[in-house]
Amino acid sequence: MTQRPDILCIGSVLWDVIGRSRAHMRVGSDVPGRIQRIPGGVALNIAMTLRRFALHPALLSAVGRDTEGDELVANCQRMGLITRHLYRSEDLPTDIYMAVEGGNGMIAAIADAHSLEAAGEKILAPLRDGRLASDADPWRGPVALDGNLTGALLAGIAGSPMFACADLRVAPASPGKAERLLPLLAHPGITVYVNREEAGLICATSPANSVAAANDLAARGLRRALVTDGGQDAALLEQGAVTTATPPEVMVTRVTGAGDTFMAGHIAAELRGETGATALHSALDAASAYISGDVP
Repeated sequence: MTQRPDILCIGSVLWDVIGRSRAHMRVGSDVPGRIQRIPGGVALNIAMTLRRFALHPALLSAVGRDTEGDELVANCQRMGLITRHLYRSEDLPTDIYMAVEGGNGMIAAIADAHSLEAAGEKILAPLRDGRLASDADPWRGPVALDGNLTGALLAGIAGSPMFACADLRVAPASPGKAERLLPLLAHPGITVYVNREEAGLICATSPANSVAAANDLAARGLRRALVTDGGQDAALLEQGAVTTATPPEVMVTRVTGAGDTFMAGHIAAELRGETGATALHSALDAASAYISGDVP
């Protein structure tokens, strides 16, 4: 029997090329380290974490029909992710992300998500044609959506009947894409996952900590949001109140994908019935385990 998804993960599905070194780095540094190519992208990172929590996520994204795309889809299938709704393009190459991390954190990153942007609304076809949903019978479950989609497509999603009944969980993908989320903020079912910098960009403020950022988002009209701040307290905005929790102290071995893991950990916690501070702590535990290298 065909497995029905528990959640849809919409956005970037690509290859991550990550260079890591224990050395503190600056512009022009040339140091020894390790370079890995691994499945990545915000939507895929979220889906991989959800699968670890025994959920069945489906991916909606653009992946090329090139060698890299075939290999990426095969990896996703081996992990138990639902890939049959991916848009497989004949003429668009599989996207790629490149980052350099040092002992002092992220040094630089470039996201080449041009194929996802070029595919546009084609990735949403399963929500219109009845494979997953239709305008007459929209998707009513959770959706994890990332800001690697174009601003125009995100604005269209904000008012689309395809998403009118969805439990919409949204992340900007990077600070540079945070403002793309602005049209979505009025969606009645939205929960936004941001870091302190991204919250400031959305609200045009400079919050000193996660609590200030959460209050700024509330003033902006958001009813529900989660704000992280590295190793400092994270904040949950819910029903006008702000709850905080402190991340566990761990040795940092990687940072790329940590925010995606936090978001997925929180979604998984709520889907198994946790609420409020309990779900927030579960999300921080998931992210900390990832950052420390305790999970693959």
